[in-house]
Amino acid sequence: MSAPTIRDVAARAGVSKSLVSLVLRGADGVRADKRRAVLAAVEELGYRPNAAARSLSERRTRTVGVLLNDMRNPWFVELLDGLNRRLYDAGLRMLLADGHLNRRLGEDLTHTFTELHVDGLIAVGTLHDPGVLRTAADRVPTVVAGAREPVLPSVDIVANDDELGARLATEHLIGLGHRHIAHIAGQGAVGELRRRSFETTMRAHGLAGSATVEQGDLTEEGGYRATVRLLSRVPRPTAVFAVNDMTCVGALSAAEETGLTVPRDLSLVGYDNTYLSRLRHLWLTTVDNASEEVGRRAAERLLGRIAEPGRGAEVDLVTPFLEVRGSTGAPWGG
Repeated sequence: MSAPTIRDVAARAGVSKSLVSLVLRGADGVRADKRRAVLAAVEELGYRPNAAARSLSERRTRTVGVLLNDMRNPWFVELLDGLNRRLYDAGLRMLLADGHLNRRLGEDLTHTFTELHVDGLIAVGTLHDPGVLRTAADRVPTVVAGAREPVLPSVDIVANDDELGARLATEHLIGLGHRHIAHIAGQGAVGELRRRSFETTMRAHGLAGSATVEQGDLTEEGGYRATVRLLSRVPRPTAVFAVNDMTCVGALSAAEETGLTVPRDLSLVGYDNTYLSRLRHLWLTTVDNASEEVGRRAAERLLGRIAEPGRGAEVDLVTPFLEVRGSTGAPWGG
């Protein structure tokens, strides 16, 4: 038995082939009853559009390239969920690429995406070399999600408000009574914004002299090593604000190996509210960066840019909030 065609769907729904095409593309202006009839016919017949034929007729592949800076980072899970749902609703599919693997292989995956004629490109997170987007953005609608660079004239940026999130974390620790507070910093524009906000907040509370910054690399191992260095200082910090949850997990390991109890001896705050922070044996206080909403808005921005590629770039910041759990408390004796 041959596979059902668009003609079969039109006959079953009692409409024209062109109207079926409009419904399958998610176009506006189709009467609700006609749309329901077409979708019912598609379901009853088990019709599946021929993607290759549709791409040729529309001169679109209905795919979006998504370049992650490192697929091992759990922060991306919820962002991709929000991104994929909105793209799927618009009839688009994601093609994922790992920037970490890109660096190991020495390949420019943005070039691969443009060769595949994707309809759009979304770069997620701080890329090792943000400059790779410049050429791609000249050829395909591009959006940056969850990062603040590169700043290009035709590339929208959707991210959480990193300065606000870092201030919430720092003020939480200050409010608990901590004075010697350290920050394990990250890389790129996002890392700079969080570090600068930490220092500004400490200074605003008259604590600039007891603020310490130690450089990390956004990984668990980097957080562990940075915390070992911090705990060797005199006086040692009683609280650490880590640039992300993975760094915070490394800080927790270093504290426990040193014989410190969290939060009695050392309070820890992460950033991103990943599934790691919600594991019961970790239970980290962290900043929720609304990653699913960032993903959804990034998809909306890309759809808008595909429809209107010539408009100016915009920055869209999503409001974060603090999720207080078990890794923070008042300093011992405070």
